[in-house]
Amino acid sequence: MKYSSGRFKQRIKLLLLVFAIILALASLYFSQLLVQKIQQREKEIAKLYASSLTYLANSKNVSENFTFIFENIIQRIDFPMIMTDAEDNPIYEKGGAGFRNLSFDSTMTHDEVLIALREKVKELKKESTPIIVYYPEGVVWKKIYFGSSNLVIMLKYFPFAQITFAFIFILIAYMSLNYFRKSEESSIWVGMSKETAHQLGTPISSLMGWNELLKMEYNNPDKVLDISDEISNDLTRLNKIANRFSKIGSKPELKETNLFDMFEEVKRYFDRRFPQMEKSITISIEGNRTVKAKINRDLFEWVLENLIKNARDAISNKQGKITLKIIDAQNSVDIEVSDNGKGISPKQKKEIFKPGFSTKKRGWGLGLSLTKRIIEDYHGGKITLKESSSEGTTFLISLPK
Repeated sequence: MKYSSGRFKQRIKLLLLVFAIILALASLYFSQLLVQKIQQREKEIAKLYASSLTYLANSKNVSENFTFIFENIIQRIDFPMIMTDAEDNPIYEKGGAGFRNLSFDSTMTHDEVLIALREKVKELKKESTPIIVYYPEGVVWKKIYFGSSNLVIMLKYFPFAQITFAFIFILIAYMSLNYFRKSEESSIWVGMSKETAHQLGTPISSLMGWNELLKMEYNNPDKVLDISDEISNDLTRLNKIANRFSKIGSKPELKETNLFDMFEEVKRYFDRRFPQMEKSITISIEGNRTVKAKINRDLFEWVLENLIKNARDAISNKQGKITLKIIDAQNSVDIEVSDNGKGISPKQKKEIFKPGFSTKKRGWGLGLSLTKRIIEDYHGGKITLKESSSEGTTFLISLPK
């Protein structure tokens, strides 16, 4: 069974890629649309200038009309423009008359400027078709060559810059996701290692204790038999632990199981092993004794043990109480695990099922995360924090019938 988080991350990567492609295409489309509109506007201005020159050629009041054209048309031209005669020779006069928006070194001579203008005319020929200004008789008087303004040039290159930024964004996002994935995997492996050590620690410690008792009570047959039974229980538990870890990552087999009987077995195990030093903790089982559910016993016992251990750690009272309640609901089998501990703060309620979250100084934050996965991914059920306050906490597990 694959990790749902892995599928989620693959979807995120795909969404990032799709988003970047859409952004690039949209940017390219709209920028080219703007370029076409601005180029059309500039062409209209160039045509208007050409029409004005034609009108000027037939005007009697040349000086007054030229002033009007200069103030209302020429001054508004913000793109490169060169005026030539019929043979494409640039018209260049002192003060820059004959071309617009082209700069030359002030130290250049008149002939050097003309040479530079001829080269620019060749470039503009490739960029656009010149506008012809005719004499009234239909003879070519002048030609107007024009190019793209700085705004058009910037808009042409803008989508490519945006695509580059989008690519950089995807690259950074991809690297970040990989970093977080590796970090999470590292945390999970560390957590699993510690969880394994923790799971093995309890029965191994018990076996060491029973071994010492055997040395002390070897002359007492009844005691030896009792200790032998407990050793057998711990060996059985070690076998269960091995089975639990072997089932992580594969689809476990679910069998109809009497929940009350299984809860009794878990209760007996903890009754003999709960520390009784500073506080006394009792485990009680309530509810329907006959209800059954399809579960994997090894994994479900792991769930109960995690919830019971968390409840034990949360109890600060000298008289602690943990209650396991079985409810035969209409469409589900519900299990409530309650304690009279210190509760969970509102800020922590949203974080408790996330890997790495722990309120204990020595915790590694994998218990509730594993619990959630076992219930939801392997049993098709749901686990929620039903309620929590300073008077205690209740977790609710719902299993499908």
